[in-house]
Amino acid sequence: MTLHAVQRGNNRSAAFHDTQDYLCYLRLLEAAARRYETRVHAYVLMTNHVHLLLTSNLLNGISRTLQYVASRYVQAANERYGRTGTLWESRYRSTPVDSERYCLACYRYIELNPVRAGIVKSPEDYRWSSYRVNSTARWSSLVSPHPTFLALSETPAGCAAQYRLLVREALPDDVLQDIRSSLRRGVPAGDEAFREKIEASLKRRIGTGKRGRPPKNGS
Repeated sequence: MTLHAVQRGNNRSAAFHDTQDYLCYLRLLEAAARRYETRVHAYVLMTNHVHLLLTSNLLNGISRTLQYVASRYVQAANERYGRTGTLWESRYRSTPVDSERYCLACYRYIELNPVRAGIVKSPEDYRWSSYRVNSTARWSSLVSPHPTFLALSETPAGCAAQYRLLVREALPDDVLQDIRSSLRRGVPAGDEAFREKIEASLKRRIGTGKRGRPPKNGS
C-alpha cells in the first residue's frame, strides 16, 4: 500500500535549522527505509514539517520507518542543541493513496510545497526535496520511482520528461483540497471504490464524513 504521510514540528515549531539537520534526517530516512523494506517515492523537508510518499513490502513497514526516523532524529537534535523533550507533533498523519488517480498528484503536491510556500519560484531550486531526482532520472540511493511514475514512459529519461510537463501544470484547487482533506480526516485519497477496497482489507471503516470528488487521471 502507498501512503502519503506528514510529520509536523510540535506547535508548528522548526524541526530543521541548518544543513546538518536536513542531512541527518535524510540519512536516517534512508537507513530506516532499507531496514523496513520501504520505498521512498517523493519527499520534501520544510522548516517545520515533512511530507513523504511511501510504499512498503512489510505490513507495518511504513509506520516502523517513520517511528525509527522520528525517534532517532529527536535524539540527535536533543544532543546537538542541548535540549530535552519532544520535537514532533504527536503521531504522524497518513492516508492511503489511490495509485491510478492520486499518486502523481501527491508527487506534485509534495514537491511543489516550497513553491506554494513562496520559498522558491521553481521546485528544482529547492534542495531538500526529491524533485531533482524525479525530474531528471538521476540515480538516488533514497528515492525509488512508483509504478505509476514508471508508467509515464518506456524509459527513465522519458518518465522524467513527462513528469516535468505534469509539474508545469498547476494542481487544481479541488485536488489540493482533496489531498489536504484526506490527510486531515484520515481517509484514503481516492474514489469510493478505492476507499471501500481499503476498508475491506482492514476490516474496518476509515475516517468519517463524505469524500470529495477525485481528480482526473494524470492531474
